[in-house]
Amino acid sequence: MNVDLLSHPAEEVAPKLLGCVLTCKTPEGTVSIAITETEAYSGTADPASHAYRGQTPRNAVMFGPAGHLYVYRSHGLHWCANIVTGTEGIASAVLIRAGRVIEGEDLARERRGGRVESPRLARGPGNFCQALGIKAEHNGTDLLTGASVVLSEGEPVPAALIQVGPRVGVSKAHDWQHRFYLAGDPTVSAYRLSPRAKPSAGA
Repeated sequence: MNVDLLSHPAEEVAPKLLGCVLTCKTPEGTVSIAITETEAYSGTADPASHAYRGQTPRNAVMFGPAGHLYVYRSHGLHWCANIVTGTEGIASAVLIRAGRVIEGEDLARERRGGRVESPRLARGPGNFCQALGIKAEHNGTDLLTGASVVLSEGEPVPAALIQVGPRVGVSKAHDWQHRFYLAGDPTVSAYRLSPRAKPSAGA
């Protein structure tokens, strides 16, 4: 994966990540997942971004160089993974919402539960991380250096298959068209409007 692909604003990078592959190597084995759904978060310009109010110890990775992994805990329950994009010093990241397991499905299913159907193994950002094996210790990982978590290019995705829509479950700037996903793909998560969402001006 070339860092140049990631050195642009999140909303430009997010659709280009569809079809790319995240691979995580752990003592238990290796799992690879092809990305099928993403959401862009534009840092201090985006009310829904963790970096909207500036840099903190929690979100510092978002202000770093492109190609690093920003991992955070959602609702105290699930880990979520973001790929940092753009220019160092300006927060920008793409949330990985869903994907299709292409390697290590048995291990992914063991992590998620034995009866989980294949399309649901990595559907939703928390499930994606659980299936892949992403945890707190992966925060800040350089995805381009061949470390424990690696981002690589996958099969090219035809532009006609890429759909755009509002982000899922956020209450602020929820109507920004910053969600990108593969049309008709069974691994893509269902759209859900936050009950706290209010109309907003957006990009």
